[in-house]
Amino acid sequence: MIKSFEDLEVFQRAYKLSLEIHTITLEFPKREQYGLADQIRRASKSICANIAEGFAKQRYSSPEFKRYLMIAVGSSDEMRVWVRYCLDLGYINKEVWKAWRDEYKEISKMLSKLSGSWK
Repeated sequence: MIKSFEDLEVFQRAYKLSLEIHTITLEFPKREQYGLADQIRRASKSICANIAEGFAKQRYSSPEFKRYLMIAVGSSDEMRVWVRYCLDLGYINKEVWKAWRDEYKEISKMLSKLSGSWK
């Protein structure tokens, strides 16, 4: 039974990946700390925040929760752009890029499925 947004597997996966990204982007060049690194940290965290905020509102409005889930899908897809930049700029290697890209693809699918199946 799901009692909290923290019980959702998609939240757990997005949160774990966001922490990994946060840690790794702290090692990006100083010139990127207020640019790409900051953007990628904020976008990855917004997925988690939108799941949490939407879940809180689902008690009053199921469509509102679904709206927040779709915003989270947008942020998840946005992350695939940012991680490609990280690869192309040489800040991450191809293995990390593939892992992050694939995980964000899966997170987007999970969010879409959750939205479609929510009461």
